[in-house]
Amino acid sequence: MAAIEVLVSTTEPGPDPRRTPRRQGDFVRELRRNISAYGFLIGALLCFGLFSWYPMVREFIMSFQKQKLGRTRWVGMHNFNQVWNDPSFGQAWRNTLYFTLLALLLGYAVPFFVAVVLNEFRHARAYLRVVVYLPVMLPPVASLVLFQYFYNPEYGLFDHILHAVGLPTLQWLQSANTSMIAVVIASTWMNMGGATLIYLAALQGIPGELYEAAEIDGAGILRRVWHVTIPQTRLILSMLLMLQIVATMQVFVEPFVLTNGGQGVDNSTTTIVYLVYQYAFNFSNYGAASALGLLLLLVLVAFALVYRWISRRAEQ
Repeated sequence: MAAIEVLVSTTEPGPDPRRTPRRQGDFVRELRRNISAYGFLIGALLCFGLFSWYPMVREFIMSFQKQKLGRTRWVGMHNFNQVWNDPSFGQAWRNTLYFTLLALLLGYAVPFFVAVVLNEFRHARAYLRVVVYLPVMLPPVASLVLFQYFYNPEYGLFDHILHAVGLPTLQWLQSANTSMIAVVIASTWMNMGGATLIYLAALQGIPGELYEAAEIDGAGILRRVWHVTIPQTRLILSMLLMLQIVATMQVFVEPFVLTNGGQGVDNSTTTIVYLVYQYAFNFSNYGAASALGLLLLLVLVAFALVYRWISRRAEQ
C-alpha cells in the first residue's frame, strides 16, 4: 500500500483535454476558413467607427475648443457658457419640447389608429398599405414644398377646406400661433407610413382566437382595442414611444424648409438642432455648435436611462 501511495503521489496529472492549447496550424486553418466573415466584420466595424463613433468623439473634443482663422485653441467651458447665456437657448428648448409634445399627440396616436382601421379591412389590405407608405417614399424636401403650397393663405388646399366649412383663413406659416402646428402636421404626414406598418405588423401577430373570444363576449371594436390590442402590442408601443421622442427632439428639416426656423415670426419654430445649424453655418462657431449638440445628446441619454429604468420596473 505504501508503494502504491508513493506511486500515486509522484504521478503527475495528465493534461486536461479541455485546456489543450490549439496548435498554430489549427488557428491558421480556422482563420482561412472564416476569412470572408472576418473581412465583413472588420469592414462593418470600421464603417461604424468612422461614421458613427468618430463624429461623436470629434464633437466632444470640439465643444472645448475655439476655431478662428484656421487655428484651434482650448477654451474649456467657454462654449457651454456661451450657449447657456444665449437668449435663443431657452426658447429653442421650449419649441423643441412643444414640437415633441404635439408630435406625440399626432404622430404617435394617428398611425396606431390607421393601423387598427387597416387591420379591420378584409380586402385590399395590401393596396392600402402601399397608399399609406407612399409619403415616406417621397423626398422630405419635396413633401415640405408641397405643404408650403397647401398652407398658402391665398390658394392653399387647407384654406379652401376652411372656407368650405365657414371658417376664416389662417396664416399657417406666417403666424407664431399656428406655425409650429403646421410643422407638426407636415411631419406627421411625412413619417406616418413607417410607424403604421410597424403597428400593423404587431397587430397581425396577435392570435385571432383572442379577438374571436372577445366578439363572442359581445365586445365592440373599442373594447377589443382596449382589452386585446393594446395589451398585446404593449412592447411595440413602448419602443416606438421612445424612438419617436428621440427623433422628434432632433427635428430640423421641417422647420428649416417650411419656416426657416421661424425667422420673422418670433423664432416660433427654432428648435435645438436648428440652433446648432445656426451656430455652425451662420456664425461659423463650431465649438458652440458642438457644445449645444453635446447638451442635446446628454438630455437624450438621460431620457433613455430613465425610460430603461421605468421599463425594468414595469417588467418586474
